[in-house]
Amino acid sequence: MAGGHHIVPFSTYMKVFGALIFLTALTVITAKGMDLAPFNGAVAFIIAATKAALVMAFFMQLLYQDKTNSYIIIGSFGFVVLLFIFCILDIYTRIGVESTL
Repeated sequence: MAGGHHIVPFSTYMKVFGALIFLTALTVITAKGMDLAPFNGAVAFIIAATKAALVMAFFMQLLYQDKTNSYIIIGSFGFVVLLFIFCILDIYTRIGVESTL
């Protein structure tokens, strides 16, 4: 639907809002109540990426825009994921130094 306006029903926005509130509560529960050891960061990133995808798709209306805009956003999001992967690889490949005191 390039060039036109798309009217989204209010009920859709409320469902997305409910999903965002649920994912926010899930973030708090996993941060405070669960210890997933090496997967803490990965779970947080997955929840945050899901919330970002919902916001981009519905509130930024990328779901109803021309596909070119979606490809640009998805490509940008892919580069951010690649940056996180490089950061994680850098952190886990460092040599631990022990104190001599």
